[in-house]
Amino acid sequence: MNIFLIIIIVAAIVIAIFSGLGQAANFLLWIAIIVGLIALIVLLFRLISGRKPV
Repeated sequence: MNIFLIIIIVAAIVIAIFSGLGQAANFLLWIAIIVGLIALIVLLFRLISGRKPV
């Protein structure tokens, strides 16, 4: 599950970089930020709760 969260974070960063290149794709930057924040919150929640992966 942690690999899935890392993939989401990397995808959010890549989307943020590519959306920053084009003015027409400005909404992708906000989507990338939101997805990145959600992934970060989930990752922090999993680390704080100390649950073991199955």
